[in-house]
Amino acid sequence: MAFENIKIEIDMLLEQIKNLPDEPHELHETIREKLSELKALGQPLPQDLVELEEKLARDFEGRKD
Repeated sequence: MAFENIKIEIDMLLEQIKNLPDEPHELHETIREKLSELKALGQPLPQDLVELEEKLARDFEGRKD
């Protein structure tokens, strides 16, 4: 997938965050997938998405305890 398409999908995901706060697990998985796609293309990872993914991961880990 082209870099520009991934950026568009990431923008759409960020909009979903605002509209679907009830489904953070699904959003977390999707963000992880998009970050992996960017890595595979050798593109830099947006720091704000990396931080969001890390926060969601911590939140989910905290729920398991």
